[in-house]
Amino acid sequence: MKKIIITICVVVCLFFNASGQQSSGALFDVEKTSEISPLKKGISFLAIGDFGRHGAYTQKEVARDMGKVADFLEIDFTVSVGDNFYPNGVQSTQDYQWISSYESIYIHHGLHEPWFVALGNHDYEGNVQAQIDYSQISRRWEMPSRYFEKLIEIDNGKYLQLLVIDTNPFIEKYQQEKTKYLGIEKQNTKKQLKWIEKKLANQNPNIVWKIVVGHHPLYSGGKRKDSQDTKQIEKLFEPIFEKYNVDAYITGHEHDLQVIQRPNKKVIQFLSGAGSELRETGLTNGTLFAQSVPGFMAFSLNNNQLDVYVIQSSTNDFNIVYKQSITK
Repeated sequence: MKKIIITICVVVCLFFNASGQQSSGALFDVEKTSEISPLKKGISFLAIGDFGRHGAYTQKEVARDMGKVADFLEIDFTVSVGDNFYPNGVQSTQDYQWISSYESIYIHHGLHEPWFVALGNHDYEGNVQAQIDYSQISRRWEMPSRYFEKLIEIDNGKYLQLLVIDTNPFIEKYQQEKTKYLGIEKQNTKKQLKWIEKKLANQNPNIVWKIVVGHHPLYSGGKRKDSQDTKQIEKLFEPIFEKYNVDAYITGHEHDLQVIQRPNKKVIQFLSGAGSELRETGLTNGTLFAQSVPGFMAFSLNNNQLDVYVIQSSTNDFNIVYKQSITK
């Protein structure tokens, strides 16, 4: 049975506007800790989203701290949850944004391990195929297709199953804006759903962790808390994740940091969308943590335990503002 341990005390502070209604901004004041280390006989990785802005806002500070944490955890890879390039994706594999928003920003040697990359809605406003093709140019950028699977050995023949999915075609309003979200109407959602279920149904006993990565959240206390988009994704994917015992869903789209687990649900959502520009956040049913600060998330896992760190970037250094451990 999966056991969840939250190791940092959280104090919730709600703010109310002039009308007396709860505002969308919610802060969690948490005890600072400098303790961060990889689990023995395990693997580690970072998760970032909504970041590609030519170094603007706090992108450079977040990238700096990703490098520091990469050293602490000796990471094996990085996950991007999408919106890799603002405002309109890239136009080709030679687009200068590859330099200004990626190659010249994430320069730490620890960030030159593989990046497993999902697509966001802003990426669909450009040339998606160029992001796929860049996998043949870059030694670290890995997007072999719009959705894909990675089986990553942890230790002694046990594996993490990592599924990177493309949530964009499942958003109904995007399908109505074909001139904005280029080629989205050509994506076969039934085919992708069949693929997702087939992969997650894998009964191989050597798969000890199942993690799914996608751009759009199942739940949010932020700007899109009650949006039709969020409701569509929850209605479609939550039953699938529950059916196949997915341990974690890593996502973005909201420009903040959130950890949410609905009551009586197995899957825990880790929303890491604070790679550059920020928006106010707030609470929803099942919120464990929410804060609108620049940062990212770090994960370390072995065959029995998954540690998650929510990391805030500041002017000179980083703070671990939340930590959670999941054991099996």
